[in-house]
Amino acid sequence: MAREQLQTLTEPMYYTLLALTHPMYGYEIMQTVQELSVNTVKIGAGTLYALLARFEKEGIIVQLSDDGRRKTYQITDKGRTLLNTEFQRLKNSVAAYNEFIKKPMKLAKKEKKISESEFLLSTGMLVED
Repeated sequence: MAREQLQTLTEPMYYTLLALTHPMYGYEIMQTVQELSVNTVKIGAGTLYALLARFEKEGIIVQLSDDGRRKTYQITDKGRTLLNTEFQRLKNSVAAYNEFIKKPMKLAKKEKKISESEFLLSTGMLVED
């Protein structure tokens, strides 16, 4: 698999790597991902084990143990670099949102005394029913 394919992580990938900053086994990873994402990301067993196999093959995680019942995994240095890169990308996305939406919204509210909903409607970011 080419490195370029992992330039941007999906949410399940991101939260799985975040969970694996601590040693965990499959079911524990699924529960932690759901908790970290505030129930917005739920990973099924098939999806999880496909991700784990892919990550392990790429050296992004390592299997620490296999007691026959469960395999325990943890992120590697390469995985941490990937996770940190994705975190920075997400931070940049939030900063861009704040720069281009929140900042003008505050100015518009201050100068024109309009509400946040009125501003979002004027920019097309909010549609009335």
